This record gives sequence, C-alpha cells and structure tokens, in this order.
Amino acid sequence: MKSLFYENKNLSNKTIVLVLLSFVLLSTDRHADFLDKPRFLISSILYPIHATANLPHKVIQMTENVFASREYLQERVLFLEGKVLVIEAEIQKMASLAAENNRLRQLLGSAAKIQEDILVAEVIGTDPNPMQQSVLINKGRIHGVFEKQSVIDSQGLLGQIIEVSDRYSRIMLVSDTNSFVPVSVARNNLRLMLQGGGISRTLKLMHVNATADIKIGDLLISSGLGDRFLPGYPVGLIEKIEYVEGKPFAAVTALPSAKLDRSRYVLLVFSKSEKPVLSRGSIKSEFLALEVE
Repeated sequence: MKSLFYENKNLSNKTIVLVLLSFVLLSTDRHADFLDKPRFLISSILYPIHATANLPHKVIQMTENVFASREYLQERVLFLEGKVLVIEAEIQKMASLAAENNRLRQLLGSAAKIQEDILVAEVIGTDPNPMQQSVLINKGRIHGVFEKQSVIDSQGLLGQIIEVSDRYSRIMLVSDTNSFVPVSVARNNLRLMLQGGGISRTLKLMHVNATADIKIGDLLISSGLGDRFLPGYPVGLIEKIEYVEGKPFAAVTALPSAKLDRSRYVLLVFSKSEKPVLSRGSIKSEFLALEVE
C-alpha cells in the first residue's frame, strides 16, 4: 500500500516537473532565438518522414485530380464536338440558302430578258412513275394558269402544263415520251420536231434527213409552230448524231437545256394575248418580296 502511494507521488512530481519545464521552454522560445537552429535541424531530419507519411494522401489526391480532369476533358470534348456539328449544320444550311439565292437570281435574270408576262411557281412534287416525266407546282387556275401553257426555268424550256386545279398544276417535261416540241436549229433555222426520250431524260430529233445540216453542239430553240409552245426558248443541245448506211434518216439525240430534275422554281409564260391578272404569285410581287426579305 505504501509502495503504491509512493509511485503515485513520484508520478505527480514528474508531471509537475514536466509541466514547469514546458512553461520554461515556451517562455524561452518566445523571448530567445537560440533554439531556432536545433529546431530547424530537427525539422530537416524529420522532413523525409513527414513527406513519406504524406505521400499516400498526395497520391490519392493526384489520382482524383487525374480522373476529375479526364472526366472534365471528356465532357468538354463532347460539348465541343456538339458545337462543331451545330456549326457545320449551320454552314450547310447557309450554303444551301446561298445556292438557292443564286438559282433565284438566275431565274430573275432569265425573266428580265423575257418580253411576255410571267408567273413564278415552286416545284412541290414529282411523278413517282418513271415512265411519266412530270412535276407538280404550287400555282393553279386562280393564279391564271391554263392547260398547254409553256413553262421555263433559268436555262430553257422545261415543259407544258397538262393538268390544272385551283391551286396546283402539273407540268409534262420535255423529256416525256408524249412531249413533242417544234424546234429550229439556231445556227441555220432548220425546222425539226423534238420528242422526249423518257427515262433517260434525253431528247430525240424525229425524221432528220441524213443530209440535213446539223452538228453536235447545235442549239435547238422552240420555233412556235402549231402554237404549242412560245417561240425563241432554248430547248436542247445536239449531243449525238448516228448515220445508218442505207437509211434516209439519222438518229439524233440532244440534251435538255432546262434543269429538268434540279429546278426548284420555274416560270410560267403568258403571251401578250394571254395576259393574266397579276396576283401575289406574279414575278413582280414574289421577287420583290424575296429582295425585301
């Protein structure tokens, strides 16, 4: 019992001594600097230990940063790729609008050279039957459209109106096998008959005498004979001439001047005796509206 009391007393004395020593060291450290060098030396010796102890934490932190940076970069890449797609789509749309604007300008330039009254129409459909070369436009009887009316685009004669409803009409293209256009060779005024080639979208000259003065590259224009088409419009260019020995006629094919499968806007032509009542569909109103926009 005495021994236990003695040990507790010694422990208390040691504690008091250590506390007093701590106060002395703190006071000395605060008011004197002779302990700085030992402290620096001890810190230098212990630095590798502290660094090693802190290494796992740094590794974990670096790993988290790497994964966070990778995730951020992936999200950023996806975002930028999306932006690129949007910009590319906008560029394509702008290119499409620019091309359409050029087509309208060409059409307007073609219209400026025409003496007859004209009406602008938009192609809104094509015939699914490949044996029938025709397109549907958004102008009809209320706009003054009538059957057998000539239709052109910026390059030449496109065809003729064959069906008319109040707001829509159907055009038989010059390439249809039922299309027959009286033409003349621009170079020498030789009169011929041109028939549509059907699916091939070419044109065929009918009953061309083997001795006729025609050449590859000759321009064929509508002659106006028979009052089927208005005269003076380009119809095609002679592409091929084949002479068969012993036969009186040559096989002559031509390429259409008009953009049969590419024209989005077309012009319906009225002769002076067929002047329509100009409505919102007329070139004077529609092209002015396009220019204002």
